[in-house]
Amino acid sequence: REKIHERYKSICPPKDTFDRTLLHTHDKSRTDLEQVPKIFMKPDFALDDSLTFNSVLPWSHFNTAGGKGNRDAASSKLLQEKLSHYLDIVEVNIAHQISLRSEAFFHAMTSQHELQDYLKKTSQAVKMLRDKIAQIDKVMCEGSLHILRLALTRNNCVKVYNKLKLMATVHQTQPTVQVLLSTSEFVGALDLIATTQEVLQQELQGIHSFRHLGSQLCELEKLIDKMMIAEFSTYSHSDLNRPLEDDCQILEECVINKVSQIEEIDTDVVVKLADQMRMLNFPQWFDLLKDIFSKFTIFLQRVKATLNIIHSVVLSVLDKNQRTRELEEISQQKNAAKDNSLDTEVAYLIHEGMFISDAFSESELTPIAIDTTSQRNASPNSEPCSSDSVSEPECTTDSSSSKEQTSSSATPGGVDIMVNEDMKLTDLELGKLANNIQELLYSASDICHDRAVKFLMSRAKDGFLEKLNSTEFITLSRLMETFILDTEQICGRKSMSLLGTLQSQAHKFVNRFHEERKTKLSLLLDNERWKQADVPAEFQDLVDSIADGKIALPEKKSGATEERKPAEVLIVEGQQYAVVGTVLLLIRIILEYCQCVDNIPSVTTDMLTRLSDLLKYFNSRSCQLVLGAGALQVVGLKTITTKNLALSSRCLQLIVHYIPVIRAHFEARLQPKQYSMLRHFDHITKDYHDHIAEISAKLVAIMDSLFDKLLSKYEVKAPVPSACFRNICKQMTKMHEAIFDLLPEEQTQMLFLRINASYKLHLKKQLSHLNVINDGGPQNGLVTADVAFYTGNLQALKGLKDLDLNMAEIWEQKR
Repeated sequence: REKIHERYKSICPPKDTFDRTLLHTHDKSRTDLEQVPKIFMKPDFALDDSLTFNSVLPWSHFNTAGGKGNRDAASSKLLQEKLSHYLDIVEVNIAHQISLRSEAFFHAMTSQHELQDYLKKTSQAVKMLRDKIAQIDKVMCEGSLHILRLALTRNNCVKVYNKLKLMATVHQTQPTVQVLLSTSEFVGALDLIATTQEVLQQELQGIHSFRHLGSQLCELEKLIDKMMIAEFSTYSHSDLNRPLEDDCQILEECVINKVSQIEEIDTDVVVKLADQMRMLNFPQWFDLLKDIFSKFTIFLQRVKATLNIIHSVVLSVLDKNQRTRELEEISQQKNAAKDNSLDTEVAYLIHEGMFISDAFSESELTPIAIDTTSQRNASPNSEPCSSDSVSEPECTTDSSSSKEQTSSSATPGGVDIMVNEDMKLTDLELGKLANNIQELLYSASDICHDRAVKFLMSRAKDGFLEKLNSTEFITLSRLMETFILDTEQICGRKSMSLLGTLQSQAHKFVNRFHEERKTKLSLLLDNERWKQADVPAEFQDLVDSIADGKIALPEKKSGATEERKPAEVLIVEGQQYAVVGTVLLLIRIILEYCQCVDNIPSVTTDMLTRLSDLLKYFNSRSCQLVLGAGALQVVGLKTITTKNLALSSRCLQLIVHYIPVIRAHFEARLQPKQYSMLRHFDHITKDYHDHIAEISAKLVAIMDSLFDKLLSKYEVKAPVPSACFRNICKQMTKMHEAIFDLLPEEQTQMLFLRINASYKLHLKKQLSHLNVINDGGPQNGLVTADVAFYTGNLQALKGLKDLDLNMAEIWEQKR
């Protein structure tokens, strides 16, 4: 090939001529390539594209329709020659490019020949080397390798022997578990089962003869679980059925003993225990309920004591786990420090030229032997490692899953608990167990409350609880609330069943309490004659206690109260209130509502609503009876006098005086979110003030009609004072006498100012009608004398001396 190449080189022109020829050829080929359309040079040239196909082969060249057949054939032939020409140009340029690189092709062929020679020499060298290695292997290595293979075989036999011993030990698991169960060693049995299951899953996995052992061990676990539950249940029953007291064995006997002590109950006639219990009166039934609550409390305390022992064990294990983790962290830190020191020692050994394996052999051998020896926990039927084994570490390495590490923790009772590392519960499971123990105590509390509810409901079937008076219900309510608080302190959670029953009964009690007092108030109002009543000393003591800030019914004083005579008026914070008997009793009823709220805080909102309804009822009903003159038909009054009106107004003022005190009392016992209910008192206060204003307007209207009647007949003539003015002054005096002792002086003055304004208006109207003016004439003098008589009589009345009557307003102003 080289000779051929040299011959071709002699034929080729010199390089300079070749370069010039090459440049000329390059320019020519470039010119030729420019004749080829650009569309053929595009990288995405594809004839399956319709646009590209139409550009390269126009359809017009293939249209033979009409008379243009010959011309189209010529055009098609021309297109074919053009495309052939383009193909020739491209092929020429490709051949030219190949010719330019012919020298590089020949050089590559020459290099390949040399490479083939090198490979042949290398193959011969490798063959010689293999022959030498085979001779060395036969002379020096075969014997040594055979010894190593025998050692490996021996090690495998030792492992198989250990595996068979482990299988023999596992085979004895079920008989050993049966022996442990016969002595109630549940923990040891479960520990052995868990260890065996772990060995089956790790070291003996896939052993065909043990394929059913895992499921059999699971069944044994379930059996042990049932046995432990049965034993714990037996213990719980025996513990909970211990006598709560010396003379009481179980809760049902409490009711039986109580019923049997009542002589009035004939147990032969009334057979059912519930029916016998319903025949108890309230004191007897209340003592029975108190005894039951006491037994329930002792029962819960006993349950809590038992569960606390279990709970303390769980917490001790959690504490032990925490300490174990802390020790592990400390150990890891020490190991990290040891690794750093070993790295330093390794660097030194390498520097001194020693073998690293020799340096580590002595330091690692002893810890490994100690660790493996301590971790092996031999079962009762296991055998020690044979003396012909290679080493002790080899004997113990493959049975790591049967190792057992135990840690002890002490319970508050002083008993050490051995905790198997394999059986140890996780912190999450221990936390769930602690929560379940607490939930068990909650359930015991709920059961006690449910039983108490059944006892209450069985007694409430005949309406017994609804018939209790206030004192009895309050006593019952306090007992139930005390029991609820006691169980909450024992269990740490409030049970809702008994509380709900208490609230339901309290709601019924509030309805009955309210209806009784509303009915009582209605009867009092329907029989009220609206006359001033004497005030017994006990009612004066009642309002005095309120003034001291104590809103409660005072205790009755024996002897001293009976000697005190009733007073004419009620004195409240230095003010005198003339009242009717109904209002005195209403004050007492209001205090009963307030005291009931103190005794039963849970009914505060209901009591507030009911008290608001009671106050509204008193206001509306008194308005119907007095202002609406309903008392004429109800109690047979002949007429509603000014004294009746004034007395009614004063009674309303007394209630208005106590509304802020009542509001403050309820506000102190409401939750902040319930303060919106206090708006009822604002509405009631406004209604009472409107009622009082209507009574005042009624009094003024009475005198206004009198002025209209008398002054319409007034004539300015002698004698002076005229009969009209004498009659007016007489009526004013009667009005003053009727109301002055009932209403406070300030209110009397304001009332008479309004009456005087009405008087001046009517007098001014009559004088204008009579054309009497302030001209100093005889008529003016007569009118002035009459007015002076009226003014003198009015100011002579008690409390009206300094009243500014401004009588100049009776005259028309001069224009």
